[in-house]
Amino acid sequence: MRKTIFARIVVIIAFAAAVLAAPPRESLAYEVNKSAVVLLAVKDASGKVFSTGTGFIVSPEGTLVTNYHVLVDAVSIDAVLEDGSTAPVKGVLHTDRAKDFAIIKLAGGPFSTLELGDSDRAREFDYVSALGYLTEETQMEPGGAQGSVLQTYGFILGVHPQAYPDFSYIYSTAEFGPGFSGGPVVDRQNKVVGLATVEGRSINLALPINYVKPFIKESKIIPLGKIVEEDKDSKEVLYYKGNFALYALGEPDTAMNYFNRILEKDPGFVLAHYDLAVAYREKGMFEETVKEYEKTVQMNPRFPEALSNLGGHYFMSGKMAEAAAAFKKAVQLYPNFLQALSNLGAALNKLGKQDEAIPYLEKALSLDPEFGMAHYNMGNARFAANQFTDARKAYNKAVDLGVDLLSLHWNLYEMNVKEGRDKDAEKELEIILKIDPENQEALRKLRKKSPVP
Repeated sequence: MRKTIFARIVVIIAFAAAVLAAPPRESLAYEVNKSAVVLLAVKDASGKVFSTGTGFIVSPEGTLVTNYHVLVDAVSIDAVLEDGSTAPVKGVLHTDRAKDFAIIKLAGGPFSTLELGDSDRAREFDYVSALGYLTEETQMEPGGAQGSVLQTYGFILGVHPQAYPDFSYIYSTAEFGPGFSGGPVVDRQNKVVGLATVEGRSINLALPINYVKPFIKESKIIPLGKIVEEDKDSKEVLYYKGNFALYALGEPDTAMNYFNRILEKDPGFVLAHYDLAVAYREKGMFEETVKEYEKTVQMNPRFPEALSNLGGHYFMSGKMAEAAAAFKKAVQLYPNFLQALSNLGAALNKLGKQDEAIPYLEKALSLDPEFGMAHYNMGNARFAANQFTDARKAYNKAVDLGVDLLSLHWNLYEMNVKEGRDKDAEKELEIILKIDPENQEALRKLRKKSPVP
Protein backbone atom coordinates (compact mmCIF):
# COMPACT_ATOMS: atom_id res chain seq x y z
CA MET A 1 0.00 0.00 0.00
CA ARG A 2 1.19 3.47 -0.82
CA LYS A 3 1.72 5.70 2.17
CA THR A 4 0.31 9.16 1.61
CA ILE A 5 3.30 11.29 2.44
CA PHE A 6 4.56 14.66 1.35
CA ALA A 7 7.99 15.12 2.86
CA ARG A 8 11.04 17.28 2.67
CA ILE A 9 14.43 16.75 4.25
CA VAL A 10 16.39 19.32 6.20
CA VAL A 11 20.08 18.53 6.55
CA ILE A 12 21.30 18.90 10.10
CA ILE A 13 24.78 18.21 11.21
CA ALA A 14 23.54 14.97 12.76
CA PHE A 15 19.98 14.47 13.95
CA ALA A 16 16.69 16.35 14.11
CA ALA A 17 14.31 16.26 17.04
CA ALA A 18 10.60 16.99 16.77
CA VAL A 19 8.74 18.13 19.86
CA LEU A 20 5.76 16.14 21.10
CA ALA A 21 4.57 18.48 23.79
CA ALA A 22 2.01 17.51 26.39
CA PRO A 23 -1.37 19.21 26.00
CA PRO A 24 -1.60 22.34 28.13
CA ARG A 25 -3.95 22.13 31.07
CA GLU A 26 -6.19 24.82 29.64
CA SER A 27 -6.91 22.67 26.56
CA LEU A 28 -8.04 19.61 28.46
CA ALA A 29 -11.51 21.06 29.06
CA TYR A 30 -12.13 21.17 25.32
CA GLU A 31 -12.12 17.80 23.59
CA VAL A 32 -11.46 17.95 19.85
CA ASN A 33 -14.39 16.63 17.84
CA LYS A 34 -12.54 13.60 16.50
CA SER A 35 -15.70 12.27 14.85
CA ALA A 36 -15.18 14.97 12.20
CA VAL A 37 -11.66 13.68 11.40
CA VAL A 38 -11.79 10.86 8.84
CA LEU A 39 -9.49 8.26 7.39
CA LEU A 40 -9.46 8.47 3.59
CA ALA A 41 -9.08 5.07 1.89
CA VAL A 42 -7.99 5.68 -1.71
CA LYS A 43 -8.81 2.87 -4.15
CA ASP A 44 -7.76 1.76 -7.61
CA ALA A 45 -9.97 0.42 -10.40
CA SER A 46 -10.17 -3.02 -8.75
CA GLY A 47 -11.46 -1.51 -5.52
CA LYS A 48 -8.20 -2.17 -3.66
CA VAL A 49 -6.98 0.43 -1.19
CA PHE A 50 -3.54 1.60 -2.32
CA SER A 51 -3.17 4.77 -0.24
CA THR A 52 -4.52 6.40 2.90
CA GLY A 53 -4.65 9.92 4.20
CA THR A 54 -6.62 12.12 6.55
CA GLY A 55 -9.38 14.67 6.01
CA PHE A 56 -11.79 16.69 8.13
CA ILE A 57 -15.44 17.56 7.64
CA VAL A 58 -16.42 21.23 7.70
CA SER A 59 -20.15 21.12 6.88
CA PRO A 60 -23.02 18.82 7.93
CA GLU A 61 -23.71 18.21 4.25
CA GLY A 62 -20.37 16.46 3.84
CA THR A 63 -17.87 19.08 2.68
CA LEU A 64 -14.43 17.73 3.53
CA VAL A 65 -10.93 19.24 3.29
CA THR A 66 -7.75 17.29 2.62
CA ASN A 67 -4.46 17.55 0.72
CA TYR A 68 -4.62 17.35 -3.03
CA HIS A 69 -1.83 14.78 -3.15
CA VAL A 70 -4.05 12.34 -1.21
CA LEU A 71 -6.29 12.17 -4.30
CA VAL A 72 -3.57 11.32 -6.82
CA ASP A 73 -4.53 8.31 -9.01
CA ALA A 74 -7.77 7.76 -7.08
CA VAL A 75 -10.53 5.89 -8.89
CA SER A 76 -12.71 5.98 -5.78
CA ILE A 77 -12.32 7.10 -2.16
CA ASP A 78 -14.10 6.10 1.02
CA ALA A 79 -14.16 8.29 4.11
CA VAL A 80 -13.95 6.10 7.20
CA LEU A 81 -15.37 7.83 10.27
CA GLU A 82 -14.10 7.36 13.80
CA ASP A 83 -16.94 4.94 14.62
CA GLY A 84 -15.95 2.69 11.69
CA SER A 85 -18.80 3.69 9.38
CA THR A 86 -17.96 4.79 5.85
CA ALA A 87 -19.15 7.43 3.41
CA PRO A 88 -18.14 7.34 -0.25
CA VAL A 89 -16.70 10.44 -1.92
CA LYS A 90 -19.15 11.77 -4.54
CA GLY A 91 -16.60 14.02 -6.20
CA VAL A 92 -14.39 17.07 -5.91
CA LEU A 93 -15.57 20.64 -5.29
CA HIS A 94 -12.27 22.52 -5.62
CA THR A 95 -8.58 21.79 -6.10
CA ASP A 96 -5.37 23.77 -5.80
CA ARG A 97 -2.43 21.65 -6.88
CA ALA A 98 0.22 24.25 -6.05
CA LYS A 99 -0.99 24.87 -2.49
CA ASP A 100 -1.85 21.16 -2.24
CA PHE A 101 -5.42 21.23 -0.99
CA ALA A 102 -8.68 19.77 -2.18
CA ILE A 103 -12.29 20.18 -1.08
CA ILE A 104 -14.38 17.09 -1.67
CA LYS A 105 -18.02 16.09 -1.19
CA LEU A 106 -19.16 13.05 0.75
CA ALA A 107 -22.36 11.16 0.06
CA GLY A 108 -24.87 10.96 2.89
CA GLY A 109 -25.07 13.02 6.03
CA PRO A 110 -25.61 14.87 8.19
CA PHE A 111 -22.05 14.78 9.50
CA SER A 112 -20.27 16.05 12.57
CA THR A 113 -17.95 18.97 11.79
CA LEU A 114 -14.94 20.98 12.90
CA GLU A 115 -15.08 24.77 13.13
CA LEU A 116 -12.65 26.78 11.02
CA GLY A 117 -10.51 29.40 12.74
CA ASP A 118 -8.55 32.40 11.50
CA SER A 119 -5.00 31.48 10.53
CA ASP A 120 -4.10 35.15 10.04
CA ARG A 121 -4.11 35.42 13.83
CA ALA A 122 -1.56 32.60 14.28
CA ARG A 123 1.54 33.77 16.11
CA GLU A 124 4.86 32.33 17.24
CA PHE A 125 4.57 30.01 20.25
CA ASP A 126 0.79 29.67 19.99
CA TYR A 127 -0.39 26.22 21.04
CA VAL A 128 -1.43 23.90 18.21
CA SER A 129 -2.46 20.25 17.94
CA ALA A 130 -2.47 17.98 14.89
CA LEU A 131 -4.83 15.05 14.26
CA GLY A 132 -4.48 12.25 11.77
CA TYR A 133 -4.55 8.56 10.99
CA LEU A 134 -1.04 7.16 11.12
CA THR A 135 -0.48 4.86 8.14
CA GLU A 136 1.49 2.27 10.09
CA GLU A 137 -1.41 1.86 12.53
CA THR A 138 -4.08 1.55 9.83
CA GLN A 139 -5.58 -1.93 9.44
CA MET A 140 -6.33 -2.97 5.89
CA GLU A 141 -9.52 -4.97 5.40
CA PRO A 142 -11.16 -6.46 2.28
CA GLY A 143 -12.37 -3.45 0.33
CA GLY A 144 -11.48 -0.92 2.99
CA ALA A 145 -9.41 0.26 5.95
CA GLN A 146 -9.81 1.04 9.65
CA GLY A 147 -7.77 3.16 12.00
CA SER A 148 -7.87 5.42 15.02
CA VAL A 149 -7.17 9.13 15.31
CA LEU A 150 -3.79 10.09 16.76
CA GLN A 151 -3.32 13.54 18.28
CA THR A 152 0.01 15.31 18.73
CA TYR A 153 0.77 18.59 20.46
CA GLY A 154 3.18 21.44 20.03
CA PHE A 155 3.47 25.11 19.25
CA ILE A 156 3.97 27.40 16.27
CA LEU A 157 7.57 28.24 15.40
CA GLY A 158 6.61 30.76 12.75
CA VAL A 159 4.54 31.49 9.66
CA HIS A 160 6.81 31.87 6.65
CA PRO A 161 6.97 31.30 2.89
CA GLN A 162 8.92 28.23 1.88
CA ALA A 163 9.72 27.24 -1.71
CA TYR A 164 7.33 29.76 -3.21
CA PRO A 165 7.12 33.39 -2.05
CA ASP A 166 3.40 33.89 -2.76
CA PHE A 167 2.09 31.77 0.12
CA SER A 168 3.23 30.74 3.57
CA TYR A 169 3.15 27.70 5.85
CA ILE A 170 2.65 27.38 9.57
CA TYR A 171 5.84 25.81 10.94
CA SER A 172 4.93 23.70 13.95
CA THR A 173 6.51 21.42 16.52
CA ALA A 174 3.32 19.30 16.56
CA GLU A 175 4.57 16.20 14.76
CA PHE A 176 2.89 14.92 11.59
CA GLY A 177 3.43 11.25 10.81
CA PRO A 178 2.92 9.47 7.47
CA GLY A 179 -0.84 9.38 6.96
CA PHE A 180 -1.47 12.74 8.64
CA SER A 181 -1.57 14.41 5.22
CA GLY A 182 -4.78 16.42 4.96
CA GLY A 183 -5.51 16.36 8.67
CA PRO A 184 -6.49 19.37 10.78
CA VAL A 185 -4.14 21.48 12.86
CA VAL A 186 -6.20 23.16 15.57
CA ASP A 187 -5.67 25.99 18.02
CA ARG A 188 -6.41 26.17 21.74
CA GLN A 189 -10.13 26.55 21.01
CA ASN A 190 -9.99 23.49 18.73
CA LYS A 191 -10.67 25.60 15.66
CA VAL A 192 -8.83 24.54 12.50
CA VAL A 193 -6.00 26.94 11.66
CA GLY A 194 -4.04 24.72 9.29
CA LEU A 195 -3.98 21.72 6.99
CA ALA A 196 -1.17 19.23 7.76
CA THR A 197 0.76 19.20 4.49
CA VAL A 198 4.48 18.53 4.82
CA GLU A 199 6.16 16.18 7.25
CA GLY A 200 9.84 15.44 7.30
CA ARG A 201 12.62 14.41 9.56
CA SER A 202 12.61 17.79 11.19
CA ILE A 203 9.82 19.97 9.81
CA ASN A 204 6.05 19.92 10.09
CA LEU A 205 4.31 22.40 7.82
CA ALA A 206 0.61 23.22 7.76
CA LEU A 207 -1.10 25.24 5.05
CA PRO A 208 -2.96 28.12 6.73
CA ILE A 209 -6.69 27.46 6.59
CA ASN A 210 -7.45 30.96 5.30
CA TYR A 211 -6.15 29.87 1.87
CA VAL A 212 -8.90 27.22 1.85
CA LYS A 213 -11.86 29.07 3.36
CA PRO A 214 -12.90 31.11 0.26
CA PHE A 215 -13.72 27.88 -1.61
CA ILE A 216 -15.65 25.99 1.09
CA LYS A 217 -19.06 26.96 -0.30
CA GLU A 218 -18.43 25.75 -3.87
CA SER A 219 -21.10 23.32 -5.00
CA LYS A 220 -20.27 22.07 -8.50
CA ILE A 221 -19.07 18.46 -8.21
CA ILE A 222 -16.20 17.34 -10.44
CA PRO A 223 -15.93 13.54 -10.92
CA LEU A 224 -12.73 11.90 -9.69
CA GLY A 225 -12.18 10.51 -13.18
CA LYS A 226 -11.90 14.02 -14.61
CA ILE A 227 -9.35 14.94 -11.94
CA VAL A 228 -7.24 11.89 -12.82
CA GLU A 229 -7.39 12.83 -16.51
CA GLU A 230 -6.29 16.40 -15.78
CA ASP A 231 -3.45 15.09 -13.63
CA LYS A 232 -1.75 13.44 -16.61
CA ASP A 233 -0.21 16.79 -17.59
CA SER A 234 0.24 18.17 -14.09
CA LYS A 235 3.75 19.13 -12.97
CA GLU A 236 2.57 19.14 -9.37
CA VAL A 237 1.32 15.57 -9.60
CA LEU A 238 4.63 14.46 -11.10
CA TYR A 239 6.27 16.17 -8.15
CA TYR A 240 4.05 14.40 -5.61
CA LYS A 241 4.85 11.06 -7.24
CA GLY A 242 8.57 11.83 -7.18
CA ASN A 243 8.32 12.93 -3.56
CA PHE A 244 6.61 9.67 -2.67
CA ALA A 245 9.21 7.60 -4.53
CA LEU A 246 12.04 9.43 -2.78
CA TYR A 247 10.83 9.62 0.81
CA ALA A 248 8.36 6.76 1.20
CA LEU A 249 9.78 4.13 -1.14
CA GLY A 250 13.46 5.06 -0.89
CA GLU A 251 13.83 4.96 -4.69
CA PRO A 252 15.99 7.95 -5.68
CA ASP A 253 16.35 6.82 -9.29
CA THR A 254 12.58 6.72 -9.76
CA ALA A 255 12.28 10.10 -8.04
CA MET A 256 14.99 11.60 -10.26
CA ASN A 257 13.05 10.48 -13.33
CA TYR A 258 9.94 12.33 -12.12
CA PHE A 259 11.86 15.47 -11.17
CA ASN A 260 13.74 15.60 -14.47
CA ARG A 261 10.45 15.22 -16.36
CA ILE A 262 9.14 18.24 -14.48
CA LEU A 263 12.25 20.28 -15.24
CA GLU A 264 11.96 19.48 -18.94
CA LYS A 265 8.51 21.11 -18.80
CA ASP A 266 9.44 23.90 -16.40
CA PRO A 267 13.12 24.53 -15.53
CA GLY A 268 11.97 26.98 -12.86
CA PHE A 269 10.05 24.45 -10.74
CA VAL A 270 11.86 25.16 -7.48
CA LEU A 271 10.80 22.11 -5.49
CA ALA A 272 11.90 19.75 -8.27
CA HIS A 273 15.43 21.16 -7.97
CA TYR A 274 15.28 20.96 -4.18
CA ASP A 275 14.25 17.32 -4.05
CA LEU A 276 16.48 16.39 -6.98
CA ALA A 277 19.31 17.53 -4.71
CA VAL A 278 18.03 15.17 -2.01
CA ALA A 279 17.88 12.30 -4.53
CA TYR A 280 21.47 13.00 -5.60
CA ARG A 281 22.49 13.02 -1.95
CA GLU A 282 20.85 9.64 -1.38
CA LYS A 283 22.97 8.28 -4.25
CA GLY A 284 26.17 9.77 -2.83
CA MET A 285 26.52 12.29 -5.68
CA PHE A 286 27.90 15.14 -3.58
CA GLU A 287 28.85 17.63 -6.31
CA GLU A 288 25.50 17.24 -8.07
CA THR A 289 23.73 17.70 -4.74
CA VAL A 290 25.47 21.01 -4.06
CA LYS A 291 24.79 22.27 -7.59
CA GLU A 292 21.06 21.57 -7.28
CA TYR A 293 20.85 23.28 -3.89
CA GLU A 294 22.72 26.25 -5.36
CA LYS A 295 20.23 26.38 -8.25
CA THR A 296 17.37 26.23 -5.78
CA VAL A 297 18.74 29.13 -3.73
CA GLN A 298 19.50 31.11 -6.88
CA MET A 299 15.85 30.74 -7.94
CA ASN A 300 14.52 31.53 -4.48
CA PRO A 301 17.07 33.16 -2.16
CA ARG A 302 14.43 33.18 0.62
CA PHE A 303 13.89 29.41 0.85
CA PRO A 304 15.06 28.63 4.44
CA GLU A 305 15.35 24.83 4.14
CA ALA A 306 17.31 25.06 0.88
CA LEU A 307 19.71 27.56 2.45
CA SER A 308 20.16 25.33 5.50
CA ASN A 309 20.74 22.21 3.40
CA LEU A 310 23.22 24.04 1.19
CA GLY A 311 24.99 25.22 4.33
CA GLY A 312 25.10 21.64 5.58
CA HIS A 313 26.88 20.50 2.45
CA TYR A 314 29.31 23.42 2.55
CA PHE A 315 30.01 22.39 6.16
CA MET A 316 30.71 18.80 5.13
CA SER A 317 33.12 19.99 2.43
CA GLY A 318 35.01 22.23 4.88
CA LYS A 319 33.72 25.54 3.53
CA MET A 320 32.91 26.94 6.97
CA ALA A 321 32.55 30.61 6.06
CA GLU A 322 30.11 29.75 3.25
CA ALA A 323 28.26 27.35 5.55
CA ALA A 324 27.89 29.97 8.29
CA ALA A 325 26.64 32.53 5.77
CA ALA A 326 23.97 30.14 4.45
CA PHE A 327 22.83 29.14 7.94
CA LYS A 328 22.73 32.77 9.04
CA LYS A 329 20.53 33.72 6.07
CA ALA A 330 18.18 30.83 6.87
CA VAL A 331 17.90 32.03 10.48
CA GLN A 332 17.26 35.60 9.38
CA LEU A 333 14.34 34.38 7.26
CA TYR A 334 13.05 31.92 9.87
CA PRO A 335 14.30 32.97 13.33
CA ASN A 336 13.07 29.82 15.10
CA PHE A 337 14.57 27.37 12.60
CA LEU A 338 15.88 24.81 15.09
CA GLN A 339 18.23 22.94 12.79
CA ALA A 340 19.68 26.06 11.19
CA LEU A 341 20.29 27.57 14.64
CA SER A 342 22.16 24.46 15.75
CA ASN A 343 24.07 24.18 12.48
CA LEU A 344 25.03 27.86 12.60
CA GLY A 345 26.40 27.31 16.09
CA ALA A 346 28.45 24.38 14.81
CA ALA A 347 29.85 26.34 11.87
CA LEU A 348 30.73 29.37 13.99
CA ASN A 349 32.48 27.12 16.49
CA LYS A 350 34.56 25.65 13.65
CA LEU A 351 35.49 29.21 12.72
CA GLY A 352 36.68 29.84 16.28
CA LYS A 353 33.75 32.14 17.07
CA GLN A 354 32.49 30.45 20.22
CA ASP A 355 31.11 33.64 21.74
CA GLU A 356 28.96 34.14 18.65
CA ALA A 357 28.00 30.46 18.43
CA ILE A 358 26.71 30.00 21.97
CA PRO A 359 23.68 32.36 21.77
CA TYR A 360 22.39 30.58 18.65
CA LEU A 361 22.73 27.23 20.40
CA GLU A 362 21.05 28.57 23.53
CA LYS A 363 18.11 29.69 21.42
CA ALA A 364 17.85 26.28 19.73
CA LEU A 365 17.79 24.58 23.12
CA SER A 366 15.26 27.03 24.54
CA LEU A 367 12.94 26.01 21.68
CA ASP A 368 13.65 22.29 22.01
CA PRO A 369 15.46 21.19 25.19
CA GLU A 370 15.52 17.61 23.85
CA PHE A 371 17.46 18.47 20.67
CA GLY A 372 20.44 16.17 21.18
CA MET A 373 22.60 17.54 18.39
CA ALA A 374 22.27 21.09 19.70
CA HIS A 375 23.52 19.87 23.10
CA TYR A 376 26.48 18.24 21.33
CA ASN A 377 27.25 21.45 19.42
CA MET A 378 26.94 23.40 22.66
CA GLY A 379 29.40 21.00 24.28
CA ASN A 380 31.85 21.65 21.45
CA ALA A 381 31.52 25.41 21.82
CA ARG A 382 31.92 25.28 25.61
CA PHE A 383 34.89 22.93 25.23
CA ALA A 384 36.60 25.27 22.77
CA ALA A 385 35.99 28.15 25.19
CA ASN A 386 37.55 26.12 28.05
CA GLN A 387 34.25 26.12 29.91
CA PHE A 388 34.66 22.50 30.92
CA THR A 389 31.89 22.23 33.51
CA ASP A 390 29.27 23.48 31.05
CA ALA A 391 30.79 21.43 28.25
CA ARG A 392 30.55 18.25 30.32
CA LYS A 393 26.89 18.96 31.13
CA ALA A 394 26.08 19.53 27.47
CA TYR A 395 27.90 16.38 26.34
CA ASN A 396 26.25 14.22 28.99
CA LYS A 397 22.83 15.49 27.95
CA ALA A 398 23.65 14.80 24.31
CA VAL A 399 24.58 11.21 25.16
CA ASP A 400 21.36 10.80 27.16
CA LEU A 401 19.49 11.87 24.02
CA GLY A 402 21.29 9.39 21.79
CA VAL A 403 24.09 11.54 20.33
CA ASP A 404 27.04 9.30 21.16
CA LEU A 405 29.93 10.35 18.90
CA LEU A 406 33.63 9.56 19.10
CA SER A 407 34.60 13.23 19.04
CA LEU A 408 32.42 13.86 22.09
CA HIS A 409 34.20 11.17 24.08
CA TRP A 410 37.64 12.34 22.95
CA ASN A 411 36.79 15.82 24.19
CA LEU A 412 35.56 14.41 27.49
CA TYR A 413 38.80 12.40 27.71
CA GLU A 414 40.87 15.52 27.12
CA MET A 415 38.95 17.52 29.74
CA ASN A 416 39.39 14.75 32.30
CA VAL A 417 43.12 14.57 31.61
CA LYS A 418 43.51 18.33 32.02
CA GLU A 419 41.54 18.26 35.26
CA GLY A 420 43.50 15.28 36.64
CA ARG A 421 40.46 12.96 36.60
CA ASP A 422 42.43 9.90 35.54
CA LYS A 423 39.76 7.29 36.23
CA ASP A 424 37.16 9.27 34.27
CA ALA A 425 39.66 9.68 31.44
CA GLU A 426 40.24 5.93 31.38
CA LYS A 427 36.47 5.32 31.26
CA GLU A 428 36.22 7.57 28.21
CA LEU A 429 38.91 5.54 26.43
CA GLU A 430 36.95 2.38 27.20
CA ILE A 431 33.79 3.96 25.75
CA ILE A 432 35.71 5.00 22.63
CA LEU A 433 36.85 1.41 22.16
CA LYS A 434 33.29 0.14 22.54
CA ILE A 435 32.29 2.44 19.69
CA ASP A 436 35.45 1.78 17.66
CA PRO A 437 37.26 -1.37 18.87
CA GLU A 438 40.14 -0.85 16.43
CA ASN A 439 40.87 2.74 17.44
CA GLN A 440 44.65 2.64 17.70
CA GLU A 441 45.02 5.94 19.52
CA ALA A 442 42.65 4.84 22.27
CA LEU A 443 44.34 1.42 22.51
CA ARG A 444 47.75 3.05 22.82
CA LYS A 445 46.64 5.49 25.52
CA LEU A 446 44.83 2.79 27.47
CA ARG A 447 47.87 0.49 27.41
CA LYS A 448 50.01 3.39 28.58
CA LYS A 449 47.68 3.94 31.55
CA SER A 450 47.44 0.19 32.33
CA PRO A 451 50.75 -1.38 31.33
CA VAL A 452 50.82 -5.15 31.03
CA PRO A 453 53.16 -6.64 33.74
